[in-house]
Amino acid sequence: MLEIEVKCPVEDIGHVEERLISQGARFDKEVSQEDRYLGHPCRDFASTDEGLRLRREGDRVVLYYKGPKLDKLTKTREELSTPVPDPRSMYLILQRLGFTPVATVEKVRRTYHLGPVEVSLDTVSGLGGFVELEVQDLHLDVGRPMLEEAMKALGLERTERRSYLELLLEKRA
Repeated sequence: MLEIEVKCPVEDIGHVEERLISQGARFDKEVSQEDRYLGHPCRDFASTDEGLRLRREGDRVVLYYKGPKLDKLTKTREELSTPVPDPRSMYLILQRLGFTPVATVEKVRRTYHLGPVEVSLDTVSGLGGFVELEVQDLHLDVGRPMLEEAMKALGLERTERRSYLELLLEKRA
């Protein structure tokens, strides 16, 4: 699946949420997420721009692979995922295969839908507030203008291409 995404750091998530509501966005849900990132035993994901994580959201755990970014302006990349019915065993299997823990990113996410664009208001532990705008399974030339239009409607200007993991690791260094 192709994920076309833009991330914007924000000082005041409440202000963006007010703009979303005034634009007629539909609230979907609020969740707490815990992302446990893993390092590959033979490949440096930081240099290949890939990622592997186990995301816990409530009682549900999903394994995600994120491929390298495909676009210089957005965070467009291949994303593959599968539910994990037995997270403890999956984590041990990955460890036995040589994958190592890198870091855990924790956040609270409030999700809205503004037309075809999914808008996530993220409060990330240790990093602050961000807005992620995303469309999936569209051609980049179709999806990117949708995200740009949504950014404009919400008064968002600055984007951040680094992942939460990259930002967190840089902050710790």
